[in-house]
Amino acid sequence: MNPESVAWYAGAFLLALAVLVVVHEMGHYLAARACNVKVLRFAFGFGKVLWMRRHGRDGTEWAISAFPLGGYVKMLDEREGEVPAAELPRAFNRQSVGRRAFIVAAGPAANFLLAIVLYWALFMHGVTELKPRLGSPPADTPAAVAGISDGVTVRSVNGKPIETWQQLRWEVLQRALDKEPLQLEVVSLQREIGVYRIASDRFDLEELEKDPLRLLGLVLYRPRLPAVVGRVQPDSVAEAAGFRGGDRVLSIDGKAISEWKQLASAAGAAAGRQLKFVIERDSRQIELAASPRLTEDGGQKIGRLGLLAKEGTGEAFEMTTVVSYGPFESVSRALEQTWDTSILSLRMMGRMLTGELSWKNLSGPVTIADYAGQSARLGASYYLRFIALISISLGVLNLLPVPVLDGGHLMYYLVEFLKGGPVSERALEIGQQIGFALLALLMAFAFYNDINRLVSG
Repeated sequence: MNPESVAWYAGAFLLALAVLVVVHEMGHYLAARACNVKVLRFAFGFGKVLWMRRHGRDGTEWAISAFPLGGYVKMLDEREGEVPAAELPRAFNRQSVGRRAFIVAAGPAANFLLAIVLYWALFMHGVTELKPRLGSPPADTPAAVAGISDGVTVRSVNGKPIETWQQLRWEVLQRALDKEPLQLEVVSLQREIGVYRIASDRFDLEELEKDPLRLLGLVLYRPRLPAVVGRVQPDSVAEAAGFRGGDRVLSIDGKAISEWKQLASAAGAAAGRQLKFVIERDSRQIELAASPRLTEDGGQKIGRLGLLAKEGTGEAFEMTTVVSYGPFESVSRALEQTWDTSILSLRMMGRMLTGELSWKNLSGPVTIADYAGQSARLGASYYLRFIALISISLGVLNLLPVPVLDGGHLMYYLVEFLKGGPVSERALEIGQQIGFALLALLMAFAFYNDINRLVSG
């Protein structure tokens, strides 16, 4: 990856991180202000302070620190230093259990609210999505056994209407996790309606990091496209080889090429092996050579050139749809999407803890940065959806009953409420140690998975 691409991915990641952290901590800050608790510092990042300004009647310090993976809101608290008698009523530790719980819970709540607002805006504006149109399933897959034919469009999954490929992926994943049989209502190219029943008992949770649809044999329909390059991806082997938008591929290794799927198939089967291309550019024939880069797609290792087909007309144009709703329905859709994503996140975490789901599905900052960069390159709507998804994940993670997380503090407050007195300092100390150990272990797994993905390609 060239320096420009690294800078792009890093920038997309840091921007997303800054938004998520600031929103989370702003939730704590606004809740503290609402409860008349004095806020001493609002910080983005940890470690050495790079920039700081005082603002407001309380002289709150607004700071940016050197290590940007997080942030914090520091409130007046007797446990952290001497508090003047006149300001004791504004100390965090002097607040009721309910007020302290409200301040702590406001951080994750702000993350959920951000996701709802982003989804609402996207649903209002309208997003271009792939239609849920299926191609011929690979042999011996559940979809092939069910008899799914090429070109059918899914209308519903177990009675729930489906409009886009993303919705299809979402519904299939949720039901396949429970090995629930799938009932797909489809419409054929001849406008005939049919119903297919797909068994999901072969759905392997250990392979979940792969494409869940592909595991069942549900693959995207590939329209007939001419072998004409629409766009060359930055930092790709095709860019290095000299490909340009508008190039028409005539042959690969002497074999004539007329359709894009022939080009994709040849590149996919030749990872790491040099291919010789004859292309037509400005009515001239030019010879180029490129070795497809080994990548992973849906759990399969294939070769990629970094070429995108020229689309926008005919059959390719019919593969997309614009999904948009009115203001009130968009709110309902946004709430539903946020809720469903939160529940799925909890289910996935639970299955990791029970050993049903591999820890290989856990991602660290490197993978998240990669997704951030990819989504940003695809466009604003994809990037905003990425931020919404990560915001939900951050909210769910912070609500887990782990000491040092917001959920751990809420757990202590619940115990305090039930027993009628605060948790002992010794218990808090032990909890902190356990919490830090669990977070360190979690980060170790995440970084290991990141490094493993980089090494394995």
